Amino acid sequence: MSFRRLRHFMQLIELRDLRNISSYGIMMKRNSKLSLALHALAQMAETLNRPKTSAAIALHNDTNPVVVRRVLGLLREAGLVTSEKGHNGGWLLARPPDRITLADVYLALGDRFLRPEYDGEDNPPECLIERALLGRVESALQAAENTLVSRLQDTTIAELRSTELTPVD
Repeated sequence: MSFRRLRHFMQLIELRDLRNISSYGIMMKRNSKLSLALHALAQMAETLNRPKTSAAIALHNDTNPVVVRRVLGLLREAGLVTSEKGHNGGWLLARPPDRITLADVYLALGDRFLRPEYDGEDNPPECLIERALLGRVESALQAAENTLVSRLQDTTIAELRSTELTPVD
């Protein structure tokens, strides 16, 4: 990706222009862990005092309960959910849904959406030009990532449950 396209991509993030950001699909990977985590948290927010089982969450999200446990385990480590063992056990929110932001979830999962692609025949690591550009690209991607996290802090799980989310302009 050229620096011009990268700069444009960063401007789209800053402007919250999600419709046009999708045209940069090559730079943004679909994060199924984030999607699963957000769906699960929204489900837990519906039934605050009743634990949700991994099996129920998995069924609702068309995945395997083991995948659910792995993802929610990361959220438990971050203090976003708790788990109860036993026949009536399951997963519960560790704090009210209006106190859990999308940024909390995103950071708890530890995956980055934006990553430079260092490998490949087009940019071998021994190429001096490529090595010189890597630092600048990484810096630009980190700035975009910081903007993304900043924007995610503006939305809570409670707001996700709302049927009328404000569209992003």
